[in-house]
Amino acid sequence: MSLLEVRDLKIYYRTPMGPVKAVDGVSFDVREGEVFGIAGESGCGKSTLVHSLILRKPPMFHAGGKALFKGKDLMGLSEEEARKIRYTELSIIPQYAMNALNPTKKIKDIVWDLAKEHGHEDRSEVEKLLRERLAMVKLSPKVADMYPVELSGGMRQRATMVVSTLLNPDLLIADEVTSALDVTTQRVVIELLHHFMEEGIVKSIIFVTHDLALLDKIADRTMILYAGKVAEIAPTEEMISNPAHPYTKLLLDSLPKMGVQYKKQKLRGIPGYPISLLNPPKGCRFYTRCPYVMERCKDEEPPLVKVGEEHYAACHLLGGDSE
Repeated sequence: MSLLEVRDLKIYYRTPMGPVKAVDGVSFDVREGEVFGIAGESGCGKSTLVHSLILRKPPMFHAGGKALFKGKDLMGLSEEEARKIRYTELSIIPQYAMNALNPTKKIKDIVWDLAKEHGHEDRSEVEKLLRERLAMVKLSPKVADMYPVELSGGMRQRATMVVSTLLNPDLLIADEVTSALDVTTQRVVIELLHHFMEEGIVKSIIFVTHDLALLDKIADRTMILYAGKVAEIAPTEEMISNPAHPYTKLLLDSLPKMGVQYKKQKLRGIPGYPISLLNPPKGCRFYTRCPYVMERCKDEEPPLVKVGEEHYAACHLLGGDSE
């Protein structure tokens, strides 16, 4: 069963030079009980996409498409309707989570403000739950009485995860939550996200990252974005072992490999630079960097076609039936 169904979603930014088409016709679904990964280079639209589901602030605006969450179109909700489901049904651990907590308030006061806004009246019960959740993420109950500035980066990250999941949201968005952490702390965060699902605290997770190696450890399915478009969607293991889109292949080739020395095999980057989304080409948005570019790539946008079981990619090199 799908918890979230996104169809032809377009999220742009207003600028004096015209709209920046950051998310331009993206479709996917997130099923109950799964971790859905979203990956791509910086500027591909992944953070814009997930933040548009939570809160759209100018200059961001909805330019078309739908995002059906539990049957309701998130794009059509009033601010009051959106506020009611924020953190209770749909929540986010923001990209800069370590700086997301109000530095002038203790953790318990931050949590109480959130709980009170959503109708909770018993502060003692809320603080009891807070201390239970802190213990769950291996933090001392004393953290509840501390200010964010008194915590280390890893501790603040876990405290933010507790705040974002305290009201048991159905869908949790984790936006680049491991990007500023060392490898050991990254592992702790990944294990905690799994634990939240195992304990029924959240039903599904959207995990956003630029690191495909991390997705292999957490995501059931993965969507690759490039310049505001879907390049590929597939079960994560299938995508990593059998990538169909040239961009996905190049992303995987750019990852460092264990046991391989630089003098024997140098890292391979993706040639060229991402395109401007103010005036993107009418054809394939990857054609300026693709090693397999053909004439039709410059004029015809490739459709998303089926290349395997639950495996779709948008490239003129591929055959198959359109999605």
